[in-house]
Amino acid sequence: MSEVETLACGILERKLRPLAKGITLIESKNPEHNQAANQLLEKILPHTGNSVRIGISGVPGVGKSTFIEAFGKHLTSQGHRVAVLAVDPTSQITGGSILGDKTRMEELARDENAFIRPSPAGATLGGVARKTRETMLLCEAAGYDVILIETVGVGQSEITVASMVDFFMLLQLANAGDELQGIKKGVMEIADAIIINKAEGSNRLRAEVAAQQYVNALHILRPKSPNWQVPVKLCSAMYKEGISEIWEMVCDYRQKLTNSGEFDEKRRKQSVDWFWTLLMDDLKDMFLSNRNVESMFESVREAVEKGVLPPAAASKRLLELFKRH
Repeated sequence: MSEVETLACGILERKLRPLAKGITLIESKNPEHNQAANQLLEKILPHTGNSVRIGISGVPGVGKSTFIEAFGKHLTSQGHRVAVLAVDPTSQITGGSILGDKTRMEELARDENAFIRPSPAGATLGGVARKTRETMLLCEAAGYDVILIETVGVGQSEITVASMVDFFMLLQLANAGDELQGIKKGVMEIADAIIINKAEGSNRLRAEVAAQQYVNALHILRPKSPNWQVPVKLCSAMYKEGISEIWEMVCDYRQKLTNSGEFDEKRRKQSVDWFWTLLMDDLKDMFLSNRNVESMFESVREAVEKGVLPPAAASKRLLELFKRH
């Protein structure tokens, strides 16, 4: 068997070492590894798609790590196999990525039915998201039936993660002053549920007030789906309160959307959208690495910057160079 076939067989046999090696191959920036990575993805693709893909985001200090550990441990106790991935375009050292958070998920990290993988450091969100999406497929092929994808960045990273998951969960705090000031309308629009964490002790009443504010705000927004009303749930990840209800909510969501056909339709649309994203990325790379374009690109860019050349004319000039052989 070829090395790729050996890796694929190991992943399908649920072995951790081949899974880790497969992910490393996918993350590699070496152009020679691209073909092998694509071959691996093609081999495991028929064995993917059997998980529930859940995106988790939240403001700093909301307790994402504690929540993911409590949620993950609840799932493994129910017989599920859980993979935790991260989308983080920032520095792994300074960006507060899951690499640091992994030390806060000690129980889950030791659980034989859980797999925690930090995202590769990358300068662009698109590159990191691409690797995370492909890692998710490998984890599904390895038998992980719940994939948790954590966003570490803000704004665009939430939108990106929402485009690759079935269910997007937004964690919030109850004591952030005016709650609605701390949440972007764009993020509210992509949420499938809002979870108010740390709803324990003296904070419980504030959490209940905040929950009502979110419910009122959600009524103003147009629902994402005709089959799902976005709920607001309270939980205490530290005390493991409300965790089982959150999983029941995810199962209810999946059931309702599956029954209506919307779940499969959403997956199909995500695949096509992803195809277009990759195609545009590949075309851009091909264009910029073209010998004719490369030799003139800086001078044309400078002409645009100085106002000597209109952007439309600059674009056409480079495209003409690209079309020449």
